[in-house]
Amino acid sequence: MYEEEEGGEFYDPEVLDEDDEQRQNGDDDNVVVSGDPSAAANALKGGDKLLKDKKIPEADRTTTPYMTKYERARILGTRALQISMNAPVLVDLEGETDPLQIAIKEMREKKIPLIVRRYLPDGYYEDWTCEELLQ
Repeated sequence: MYEEEEGGEFYDPEVLDEDDEQRQNGDDDNVVVSGDPSAAANALKGGDKLLKDKKIPEADRTTTPYMTKYERARILGTRALQISMNAPVLVDLEGETDPLQIAIKEMREKKIPLIVRRYLPDGYYEDWTCEELLQ
C-alpha cells in the first residue's frame, strides 16, 4: 500500500456548500444571481439580518428596469441548460431542437420562468422577473 493513500485528505461529496443548503430550503428555485459577486458573498455571510429580511420590496427598487447583456447571457445559458436536462419547454418548438435557440425563443416571447436577483453593495438585494426586465 502506498503512503499517499493512508492519511490523505478525504473529500466527502455529501457535504453541502452554502448554495446547496439554500436550494434545499426552497429559497432559490428559479433565481439567477446577477451583479457584484462580492456583494452576493457578503450577503450570505452572517450578519444582523437574515437573507429574507434583506429583500427590497418591489415598490422601493432602485436598479435599472432593463436587462443587461450579462444578465441576458446568464439567463439564456441557465435556461438552455435546464432545457437540455429535460425541463418543460414553455413555447411551441416548431421543430427546433437546439436548447439555446429554444431559450432565445422563450425570451423573445417573455416566457422564461427565472428571476434575476441583483445584489447591492450593502448586502440587500432586488428580485426582478425576466418579464419585467424585457419591456
